[in-house]
Amino acid sequence: MKAVWNGKTIAEAPKEDLIYIEQNWYFPPASVSQDFLRKSDTPYTCPWKGVCQYFDVGSGDEWSKDNAWSYPEPKPSAVDTVRKDFSNYVAFWRDVQVTE
Repeated sequence: MKAVWNGKTIAEAPKEDLIYIEQNWYFPPASVSQDFLRKSDTPYTCPWKGVCQYFDVGSGDEWSKDNAWSYPEPKPSAVDTVRKDFSNYVAFWRDVQVTE
C-alpha cells in the first residue's frame, strides 16, 4: 500500500505489514519517509489509544497541517485490543491518499 501526498509517495509497505484501526491504515515506522513529516504541537489524547503525536505532511514551503499521526506509547490495553503493538505506526488523512 502507498500513502501519497502531492504526487509523492511518502510511505509504502505490503498491506500485511499495516495495521487497520478505526477505518485508518497505520504504516510501520520504517516504511514512512520521515523527510515528509514535521512534528506538530497539536495536542490530542485518545481515550483508548493514549497520547497522540500529530505531524504536518509536506516539503519545502508547502505543508499540510496535522495530516498524519501516531501513538509513540499506546496504552497497553489498546495494544491488547488491536492485538499488535502499533507504537510509532503512522496513519494519514485529508491531503494524503492511501491506496493499494
